[in-house]
Amino acid sequence: MISLESIEELKEYIGKITGKSPWVNVSQNRINEFAKATEDYQWIHLDEEKSKKGPFGSTIAHGFLTLSLAPWMSYNTYEVKNIAHSVNYGLDKVRFLSPVKAGSNLRGSFKLLEVTPSKSGFKIKNELTIEIEGEDKPACVAETLGVLYPPN
Repeated sequence: MISLESIEELKEYIGKITGKSPWVNVSQNRINEFAKATEDYQWIHLDEEKSKKGPFGSTIAHGFLTLSLAPWMSYNTYEVKNIAHSVNYGLDKVRFLSPVKAGSNLRGSFKLLEVTPSKSGFKIKNELTIEIEGEDKPACVAETLGVLYPPN
């Protein structure tokens, strides 16, 4: 994980990879708990027996479960010190490119695209690529947006 002293130091990473998160396991239990939290009970996520005969040979994680790991991945990739706080501002382009089978390990790779002054802070845009361990094609590619607020 890299630790940056300021927003100005962060700007030096525009166009560069800021790092990769550790691997995180997407267990069937995690998928089940996500289904409960979101009330998305589609069989392809939960029915292990039926899914063995389905298109992926296994249950798969919800796309939004995969995407919901983005904050954890970010917190474990880089930090900017000497700010008051930061908030999630949203997402731009999001694509789910490969299914995440239960038991897979994922990690996020972040590339800083923009640091733009805003009314009360700095908007940041990262390209997040969520990799599946042992697979060539990523699970998800998204542009994440955040706002960093300088100290008062």
